[in-house]
Amino acid sequence: MSRFADFLKRKDIEISFRRYGIDAMSDMAQGLFCTLLIGTILNTLGTQFHISFLSKSLITVAGKGYTVGQIASLMVGPAMAVAIGSALKAPAMVLFTLVPVGYATNVLGGAGGPFAVYLVSILATECGKLVSKETKIDLLVTPTVTLLAGLGLASVVAAPVGSAADWVGKTIMWATVQQPFVMGIVVSVVVGMALTLPISSAAICAGLGLTGLAGGAALAGCCAQMVGFAVMSFPENRWGGLVSQGLGTSMLQMGNILKNPRIWIPPILTSMITGPVATCLFHLEMNGAAVNSGMGTCGLCGPIGVWTGWSDPTAFDWLGLALVSIVLPAIICPLICQFFRRLGWIRPGDLKL
Repeated sequence: MSRFADFLKRKDIEISFRRYGIDAMSDMAQGLFCTLLIGTILNTLGTQFHISFLSKSLITVAGKGYTVGQIASLMVGPAMAVAIGSALKAPAMVLFTLVPVGYATNVLGGAGGPFAVYLVSILATECGKLVSKETKIDLLVTPTVTLLAGLGLASVVAAPVGSAADWVGKTIMWATVQQPFVMGIVVSVVVGMALTLPISSAAICAGLGLTGLAGGAALAGCCAQMVGFAVMSFPENRWGGLVSQGLGTSMLQMGNILKNPRIWIPPILTSMITGPVATCLFHLEMNGAAVNSGMGTCGLCGPIGVWTGWSDPTAFDWLGLALVSIVLPAIICPLICQFFRRLGWIRPGDLKL
């Protein structure tokens, strides 16, 4: 057993929640961001502002034209797989072989492709790492093992995993339509907390395909965390903290949350308010890619995702988007925080980055 443990250590194979649950999923979200999310944003800009370079077909494949954004979105499977391999510290040949593995797995996984890619890429990477540089014909062995392990596993599990993820996502979206108040709270709180935790809310939303009303609730929760933390910590972090959290990520507060968990209560309570406001009052729906639902105000990707599907938005639509995404979290969360400061639950410096 000791020799096997030493072998795994030599291969940099670390079986842990941090490596697989945090590092791999976080980097997977970056792969999503650089392809599907950026592609969605570029398509939206091209359509809404009539930018010909972004709205016209750049290449044609099998008789189908693809715009710049569509080309980027088409590569989401390979990007996720390579990102996961990078997080797992894959050698170069393993990393490059993950390109076809990611593409095939995402296609086989259907609507739940991201979760299938996540699982298959992890196992394919570790199989490739096991044999990497162990033979004199490494140039043949490593990519062959990685490819066969990845594609073999994908052929067996990608479709079931993708279908299961798709079913869960559709169930959540159906339940949100049936019970917008209750599910508005649940989805908003859960996805919002996932955004602040060192896991990826964007990857979760993408894997479950959360769009529509449930996507709107998810967006509300993410914005409550990001804008809420940014504004309520302004006395400690000033403008730098406002931008880094409001347009970056509330995950920056995770260290402070571990020291004083009570600082997390104001954003969570805020999400419990803004979630049903989004679903019941403004009927805010995520129209863009599901990954947008878990992005919040990061680069304004969440609001852009909602805007994507608007053909003739009204003033009420814009009001709802502004209130849910920015205004309400910026008002409600600091007020709750101030009350907690008076109770002594949140002390000066507790929110300092």
